[in-house]
Amino acid sequence: MATFEIHNIESEHELQTAYVLMRELRPHLADAENFIARVHRQAEQGYSLKGVWQDHELLALAGYRISENLIYGRFLYVDDLVTAPRARSHGLGAKLIDALREEARCQNCTHLVLDTGLGNALGQRFYYRQGLLAAGMHFRQSLV
Repeated sequence: MATFEIHNIESEHELQTAYVLMRELRPHLADAENFIARVHRQAEQGYSLKGVWQDHELLALAGYRISENLIYGRFLYVDDLVTAPRARSHGLGAKLIDALREEARCQNCTHLVLDTGLGNALGQRFYYRQGLLAAGMHFRQSLV
């Protein structure tokens, strides 16, 4: 039986490892140095990374932050959620969602919130299976 370890990613070595997996989700990230610098800047705003490890190999990764607004009150927002291609459909995304729910409860959050692309049908089905329901649409405008 496979055993998995879930913990926050904090060391520079772990961040280097996280970069490789994050590129699966965010291919526009140019290099590990830039990624790590961005993670450190975002950490000043509460961003954290949590990973699922097996035998010292990072197989799934979530970036998240605790926030508060007038819609949800205090909530955990999932910025990023990715599983290594070879490890997909093995329940690791569900393990991460469970770990994020627990983190949210420990942080006195009333909601877990995430956005996904309209064209991400596989992701949407996964989120529904995890009990996450669509509650709106996300709009954006590029300013550059």
